[in-house]
Amino acid sequence: MAGWFKGTVKAVPSGDSLVIMGTAKEGIPPEKSITLSSLMAPRLARRDTSDEPFAWDSREFLRNKCIGKEVTFKVDYAVANLNNREFGSVFMDDANVALAVASAGWAKVRQGAEKSPFIEELLKAEEQARQQGLGIWNKVRNGGAGERSIRSIPPSAIGDTSTFDARALLESSKGKPLRAFVEQVRDGSSFRVYLLPSFQFVQVHLAGVQAPSMGRRVAPASAGGGGDAKDAENGEAGEGAAAPTTLTTAQKLAASTNLEAPEEWAREAKHFTECRILHREVIIVLEGTDKFNTLFGSVKYKETVDLALELLQQGLAKYAEWSANMLEEDEKRRLKAAELQAKKDRLRLFAGFVPQINTKAIKNDVFTGQVIEVTSADCIVVADDAIPLGRPNWDRRVNLSSIQAPKRTDAEARFREAKEFLRSRLIGQQVRVFMEYSRTITTDSEAGGTRLLEFGSVFLSSAPQGAEVFEPPLPGQPEGFNVAELVLANGHAQVVRHRDFDDRSHYYDNLVAAERKSQKPGKKGTPPSAPAHINDLTMALLASKARQFLPFLQRARRLSAVVDFVLSGHRYKLFVPKETCLIFFSLSGVRCPGKGEPYSDEALAFMRRRVSQRDVEIEVETADRTGTFLGSLYEGKVNVGIGLLEAGLAKLQPGFAERITDGHLLMQAEEHARTQRLKIWENVSDDGESEKQSTDKPSKQEVLQVQVTQVLAGGSFYVQEVSDTRASSIQQQLESLSLSEKAAPAGFTPERGQLVLANYDGAWYRGLVVNAPKAGKGEYEVFYIDYGNQEVVPLSQLRPIDPSVAGTPGLAQWCSLAHVRVPGEGEEFCEEAAEFICTSKTMMAKVEGRDASGGKVKGQGSGTRLIVTLVDVDTSMSVNAGLLEAGLARVDKAGKWDSKEKRAALEVLAEHQEKARKARLNIWQYGDVDGSDDEDKGPGARRGGRK
Repeated sequence: MAGWFKGTVKAVPSGDSLVIMGTAKEGIPPEKSITLSSLMAPRLARRDTSDEPFAWDSREFLRNKCIGKEVTFKVDYAVANLNNREFGSVFMDDANVALAVASAGWAKVRQGAEKSPFIEELLKAEEQARQQGLGIWNKVRNGGAGERSIRSIPPSAIGDTSTFDARALLESSKGKPLRAFVEQVRDGSSFRVYLLPSFQFVQVHLAGVQAPSMGRRVAPASAGGGGDAKDAENGEAGEGAAAPTTLTTAQKLAASTNLEAPEEWAREAKHFTECRILHREVIIVLEGTDKFNTLFGSVKYKETVDLALELLQQGLAKYAEWSANMLEEDEKRRLKAAELQAKKDRLRLFAGFVPQINTKAIKNDVFTGQVIEVTSADCIVVADDAIPLGRPNWDRRVNLSSIQAPKRTDAEARFREAKEFLRSRLIGQQVRVFMEYSRTITTDSEAGGTRLLEFGSVFLSSAPQGAEVFEPPLPGQPEGFNVAELVLANGHAQVVRHRDFDDRSHYYDNLVAAERKSQKPGKKGTPPSAPAHINDLTMALLASKARQFLPFLQRARRLSAVVDFVLSGHRYKLFVPKETCLIFFSLSGVRCPGKGEPYSDEALAFMRRRVSQRDVEIEVETADRTGTFLGSLYEGKVNVGIGLLEAGLAKLQPGFAERITDGHLLMQAEEHARTQRLKIWENVSDDGESEKQSTDKPSKQEVLQVQVTQVLAGGSFYVQEVSDTRASSIQQQLESLSLSEKAAPAGFTPERGQLVLANYDGAWYRGLVVNAPKAGKGEYEVFYIDYGNQEVVPLSQLRPIDPSVAGTPGLAQWCSLAHVRVPGEGEEFCEEAAEFICTSKTMMAKVEGRDASGGKVKGQGSGTRLIVTLVDVDTSMSVNAGLLEAGLARVDKAGKWDSKEKRAALEVLAEHQEKARKARLNIWQYGDVDGSDDEDKGPGARRGGRK
């Protein structure tokens, strides 16, 4: 039918008018205000008038019939002197809506120059309703019915807010579900409602969320129309208006001079809210108010649907911490989770959200361990129970999430006081750590240095001693006591006020509550201590001054001290409170391996876990020429040297044990380690000489089942362990992200060392940017951390790494073949040797050694390198021997061949090499390969000549 359109009824301003919206694939659909042709319903109250009889009932009839329903409509005529208001015919389910209104008696039919095409039917329906006394005609038969239908509206509903007390209303109805009718939507998160059945007219803001502002305006007096005109320009119907008022061109021009543009996504947020609650009944639970008499609460429509949660899920509002504090903890967590998901999906307001990328993955999200060091009141070091001492990442530095304690550079006295408070309560305790986020900071602005900080929440299973103001766990946290709350509750730190997009503690609200309790008037806190002068005797120029302190330290026999730092297994930095001095202290007669020697790192780790920042006792014997004090150190009344000797991490100097009272215990501990062949004694006989037979005994060898993923030059390659299922899991996660369908965020420019997602051969993989774009090309060199290949990738094929796959370390392990020399890049037969290493089947890798000295070199790997013998599972022949037999490598005699087992292996490899040499294969085709230094260092060779 020509001129007829379809739409959905969005609002019903009065008993004879509708706001109908069309459809749109994107953005806000068009809207049209239609007044039903030839009908005139009673007018609702305005700011200076009251309801006409039956006005509310008339609007309710039309609203209940049409709101949210699909209709078909046609514009019949427009009236110029009513600002071109359009009148039309509306049909719903093939029934004339105007005829239904007239038949029910809720509007009068008027005749004029312009009239409805269905005027005859309307007149008949009106006459029938009049005769039956329906609707507005009820007053004819029932005297006084019209007066009783007029709402008794409180003064605040018609503009007089002087008598409205929001706090009194809140106190009388806080937490109770209230029926309400939404009369007007100001923006996505605020609206004006009638509370039913009292018709109290109030403005309500959603607690916990903030939608973008629609802008503010103060229309000039010359614009005319007062408040109704302003509301109409804003797309809002005035209170009880028959239809949205349309401004004239002059009025719009006048108003535009004082118009503040809506924020981005403000119109979409408002439209979203209007479509769900405008001119509908909702359930409101009031939660709080502010000093401006503004009410805050939660709103549910369709009985159970939470509007605030929906706005956050759609990315049309942000989480508002200050008003969320009015809500229950469970509700706050739901809102936070919804915003976080919208950020991850980059919806609307969060389209440009770029999460902070970890340049170094957090190894474990959750772990348990012992606190071995307190760096400051907001930073501790925890020994991970799951990682053996001395292994990489066995000691995890954890910054307490979302709190900030005094720094040494800001206030030395406050820093030491806060640090000592936490040290005395936490050191040596078992804790459970929940890692939450990481952040890269600049350490040197001129040099461009950076450092990665890892943040987490730390929990104790029981309250520490001396925590006078520490209270039981708050709701919403794991079983245990949050260490960050302990620091805050005692006034030694402040909560960090994060920006909207910043990561934060999962227990942020609990931290805010703990800080608030510590700030209550009359709350007992920790008084500031007077600054104490500390004699630092560890300075190199103060060796003579250190020796001046020797008599004082010797005279006291046993002194209490605190281990400030563990320098090595037997050397420490101590603080002696009695003398208020810092000293270097070394165990007398007990020596651990020196730096770089076997087991030196393990001895250091052992003592860090045993005594780092512990309260100890010392007996000072003497001081050496460098100002280091020598003596015995006791932790828990036990000489720590006993533990070192018993673990095989130290040796006892001859003649020392006879000079001290517990010398026999030290000798017994060393004898135990020697007998058990522990650590440094594993290759030493009872007489102290190197034991020849022990080197001939085969040791348990590490064997890995691997698949080669990338072959480099010179016998190097990358592998993945077959048993590691993380690779398939990561790829499934990446496929679910549908990255090819999403464009890179605006302004995305990866930096060197940053983890990204890169497209390779149509699929997405994790990569590390190793080189900035080439001049004029905009291309990046990317190293694929799970496979080992390195490619040049354009910016269009890069995306920011998703947090869901950022935490897992790279799965590609760099390896090289043991005992053979393979042609390197640019050398003859380099490609043939690389092709010889199979990448299509499962192989066994026998680990012969490890090399951690390698750096990133073009064509080679980086990081720790496994030196392996690669064995074909099907043929049981090693790739190392196969390359020698094919004439694609030669035996590397530069390694250590000092054991019987290794010398036997050399002979076997030499036999394979000899076959290729006699057959003149590949590298041997022109005769024997010229000798080199590495060959002349084999067993039995003389320097400078051939064997």
